[in-house]
Amino acid sequence: MASAREAESDNDSDGETGEDPERQALDYVSRVLSTITLQDKARQQPPSLPVEAPDGTQHGGLDLKKSPVSGEDVEVTSLLLLLPLELILHILSFLEARFILSVLPLVCRMLRDIVSQKVTWRLRVQKKISSSYPVVEQEDFDWTSACIELEEQLSHWSDSGTPEHFSLADGHYAPVDAVLLLQHGSLCVSGSRDRNVCLWNLQNLGKDQEKVSVKALGAEKTGTHKGWAWSLASCEDRVCSGSWDSTMKIWDIGAEGQLVQDIKGRAAILCLAYLPDILVAGSYDKRVSVYDPRASSPLIKSRKIHSSPVLSLAADDRHIVSGSEDRTLVVFDRRVNAVLQRIQLENYLFCMSYEAPQLWAGDNQGLIHVYRSHGGTFQHLRVQEIAVCYQSSASKKVRRRRSRPGQGGNPSKEGKWRLSLSTAGVLRSVCIRRICFDVGHASQVTGIWHSAGALYTTSTDKTMKVHIPTDPPQTLSTQTHSNVVNGVRTSHRTRPNAAPFHQLYRSCARKL
Repeated sequence: MASAREAESDNDSDGETGEDPERQALDYVSRVLSTITLQDKARQQPPSLPVEAPDGTQHGGLDLKKSPVSGEDVEVTSLLLLLPLELILHILSFLEARFILSVLPLVCRMLRDIVSQKVTWRLRVQKKISSSYPVVEQEDFDWTSACIELEEQLSHWSDSGTPEHFSLADGHYAPVDAVLLLQHGSLCVSGSRDRNVCLWNLQNLGKDQEKVSVKALGAEKTGTHKGWAWSLASCEDRVCSGSWDSTMKIWDIGAEGQLVQDIKGRAAILCLAYLPDILVAGSYDKRVSVYDPRASSPLIKSRKIHSSPVLSLAADDRHIVSGSEDRTLVVFDRRVNAVLQRIQLENYLFCMSYEAPQLWAGDNQGLIHVYRSHGGTFQHLRVQEIAVCYQSSASKKVRRRRSRPGQGGNPSKEGKWRLSLSTAGVLRSVCIRRICFDVGHASQVTGIWHSAGALYTTSTDKTMKVHIPTDPPQTLSTQTHSNVVNGVRTSHRTRPNAAPFHQLYRSCARKL
């Protein structure tokens, strides 16, 4: 493995590789995207959802056993308000969350005050699920939006209903490796090994299947790219496609998919992150490169911060987080222009979903990792400290185990043994072990997407799983496909004052 100094080389080290990109891509898929089932992996059934969770009488300073009407409220418009708050909340639990939010505040001031209380929505969530939620504690957590999305997720994927499924077969003739949803699900962009990036108009999906139009982006007869279209990222109405031909092309979806810019990289582009001010690319040559798509010379910096190809990326206005085949997670600080954190892992992370302060990632063993960004660093959600003491004067060995939140300890020490010898002749060893989530995938997690009330994962085991993002995740549904599922995107973002929408797209090893 390359040293840290080699892994963080600057722009001038290494020239462009002369290897055939087609052969390089095939070798990569054979090595990284293996579909071999993990026979020796201990399987556990994903936890099922409980009906209710117990709660006490005091929540957030409110007494649920008393009526919300105080002595100052001389006029009560309804006898309902004379009931204990606990009973009022129970009655409201039979109404949809969106209805409560939009209608009840218009009835009277007392109901408006109840609806505006954060504890109202927190108790409502706790009635639905008993697991730890949210998995990362946040002071400014939006319980209202989370509750609405959570209830719609439970309703949409319940056992009583079967979601509609559409297969779009006319766009590609080779495996689809990347997919995006734009404009609240009315448009879809897909990238395939047939070298094309296709734009789909989904406004008539479910109404008139023949009117779902598709067109390949670009004017080249041989395809959008000269190599496999492998990665996609979007920012507003701009979409960037990355390819094994080492290029990134930016398309203006608002202008019917016109080509805006063609950026030449140094190696195959395996992953992308697109922000308003920068475009970040992870490539086969172990580099993370940052571009300004608005400039005539877009490259800002390119650094080799890994010792193997970069497989996954996430970015915001402060950090760039990358996962590599070298089994490391690297956090790059944009403000100080330096690597802030390097975490050694047992497995490599193939996909990420990041919305501060939560980073969800899937690895090549079918496991889910969750990290919390706090104080400028990323810490694993849960770690276990294992202390082993060996006494030199006897053969006794004592083990002590203690689980603790991921914010404790030095992240750079995770996964390593620390040894010390006391004056009494006792040798102590301490190991930090990360606890990951097993959601039931038998092989590599290829795609992951999370929000406050939803979690989706896809795998080379030919399944897509729908979960509630709790600790541990609770699986609602498993959708089986005839081929490997390469990724997932959804347009289901909760807007408290808008109508719900549930559009979900997965890219598969044959076609959409």
